[in-house]
Amino acid sequence: MVQILVLGAILCALILMVFNYIELKTYKEGSAEMADIAKIIRDGAKTFMVAEYKTIVVVVIIVAALFSLFIEKTAGLTFVLGSCMSSATCIIGMRSATYANVRTANTARVTRSIGETVKVALMGGSVSGLSVQAFGLLGLLLIIMVTGGINLDSTSSGFIAVLKCNPTIMWLTTYSLGCSLVAMFNRVAGGNYTKAADISADIVAKVRHDMPEDDSRMPNTIADFIGDNVNDIAGNCSDLLESFVATIVASLLIAASIAQGNTATFQATIAYPLILAGGGLLGCVIGLFFVLMHENGKDPSHELNIATYISAIAVVIIGGIASYLVFGQTALYDNFILGWASPWVASILGIASGVAIGKITEYYTGTKFKSVKQLAEIAKEGSAFVITKGDAIGSRSCLLPILVIGLSLLGSGILCGVYGIAISALGMLSFVATTVSIDAFGPIADNAGGIAESCHLDSEVREITDQLDAVGNTTAAIGKGFAIGSAAFATVSLIFAYVGSYSQTVEPILNIANFVVIAGGVVGGALIEYFSALLTDNTVESAHLMADEGDRQLSIPGVLDGTVKPDYQKCIHMATKQALKKMLIPSLLALLIPVVGGLFFGVEFVGGLLIGATIVAIPRAIFMGNSGGAFDNAKKHIESGGLEGYGKGSKPHKASVVGDTVGDTRKDVVGVALDIFIKTMSTVANTLAPLFASFHLF
Repeated sequence: MVQILVLGAILCALILMVFNYIELKTYKEGSAEMADIAKIIRDGAKTFMVAEYKTIVVVVIIVAALFSLFIEKTAGLTFVLGSCMSSATCIIGMRSATYANVRTANTARVTRSIGETVKVALMGGSVSGLSVQAFGLLGLLLIIMVTGGINLDSTSSGFIAVLKCNPTIMWLTTYSLGCSLVAMFNRVAGGNYTKAADISADIVAKVRHDMPEDDSRMPNTIADFIGDNVNDIAGNCSDLLESFVATIVASLLIAASIAQGNTATFQATIAYPLILAGGGLLGCVIGLFFVLMHENGKDPSHELNIATYISAIAVVIIGGIASYLVFGQTALYDNFILGWASPWVASILGIASGVAIGKITEYYTGTKFKSVKQLAEIAKEGSAFVITKGDAIGSRSCLLPILVIGLSLLGSGILCGVYGIAISALGMLSFVATTVSIDAFGPIADNAGGIAESCHLDSEVREITDQLDAVGNTTAAIGKGFAIGSAAFATVSLIFAYVGSYSQTVEPILNIANFVVIAGGVVGGALIEYFSALLTDNTVESAHLMADEGDRQLSIPGVLDGTVKPDYQKCIHMATKQALKKMLIPSLLALLIPVVGGLFFGVEFVGGLLIGATIVAIPRAIFMGNSGGAFDNAKKHIESGGLEGYGKGSKPHKASVVGDTVGDTRKDVVGVALDIFIKTMSTVANTLAPLFASFHLF
């Protein structure tokens, strides 16, 4: 019955997704010039994805074969299924965004209506959001339905028998790992692509030639437009799909580890996460449908908030009813202190945490608040002051989100133990379809504004797209905060699931006073710093090469005059080549580090590794995201006339451009990749825990 209800919610989401995609395609692209630029962006994004997936497919086949040979016979298939679901989401989301960008710009041109323009951008974003939650949940449901549910008594091994494991647990973890692998590749490669293009465009246009940011005479511009789609759309889709799947899997694994032979309670704790995820998806369908169908007003933020509030309220209502029906007649664990309501309240804590983290992120990165205004003001003193002040904002912004996460973990743990922590994490992610839809609104609006400027549309159109872009910057910053917060919850849940997979007690126990665990923690923390440096170096090197290429092309007679078109394809291919060249090593680190640590030093070393990496990565990711967001919006605050007497081209503006260049790598390369790094390591550890427990050298 539960499976049928969840499948019904998935079908509703898929129907709305297809309807929105078809409806989006009915809108016109505008002038021939707008259609040409949109086609270059669409084709460039497609070229990048095709090239990237040539590498991803090879890695997926190799890893899947290793799982089936040595771990569990059919685990390779579920690993491939996870990779396919994540990939499908990325491709569909990016395809929709590259159709929506030009249609958003043209709607602003034709209607001069903010409300109608918001609707088109959100329609494009909703295809991404709905696909994330629907495809992620569909894959899990297929595994459960085909295998007949989670069976704690069965054992199996690979074709080459190395160890025995529970096949149903292995299918879930390898499915999650397939999602993680694609997310890691997309974030690392997409981040390098988009920020190499963006930074080089800023350097060439704003620093070297005093040109507008999205001037079509500059070849880096189009590569920058493409980068918004391959990272902020495709990368973000795979990132949050992976968080969503990993959180559900963690809750199922924890339910399995604490079952203690109580069949009724075990079935209840297995059913509730699926109902909560399915109910959340249904709530997202209701929220998005309402906003897209009713007549939008002139405040984009208000419309986007309505979708969020409706989705969240629907989750709370459905979660409460489900908790009563599932747990009301069940013999509960002793630590469910509020009885049947304990899991429901834990999910509400997660929802509240997600909202709170978003608001805190907005406070530190939004143009309406004092942090960004102070950063813009200090730009009068030069770039050194901008960097220093931005660092202080980023560091200060870490405390409140981490307090929220800590208090929510404590509260949910008190309510119903480690199971409550997993449910709290799932509560935060239960309406991820709406969250991703609103987040995808940002890059679509950004692309629309860029197309409007590149095609020299009149100022009234730019005013509309700029308003959407400003809202999009805020939603993007909130989205990054949400992604980091959800990653923290998901990783903590995965760590509990990992320890529970080999612990002999009901509550998972990892002795942090053990020197092996401490050694793992120290190494895990250091790896975060190394990973951050690796991504930063890769992006800087790529941006430097692309900036020189942009400079070279602008020196060609006729390009600056606008009589000769630059070679867009050369910059596009350069960005693609550099991104793919530099994605493999960082991505493989997340896969190989837990394997090497586990095979050499055992399960406790890996447990310490995960804890150390998580403790360092969460504040580091928040710092990177919020300092980068503050840098970006301080620049936009000056450009919009917020700093009286100073505008584009002034010394404070150029100082803020330097800050934005520093922040670009932080928020869109390092910050967004750190959360996937810790989730991927945790998922690998969960998958291979039986191997680490049975075999290690020391």
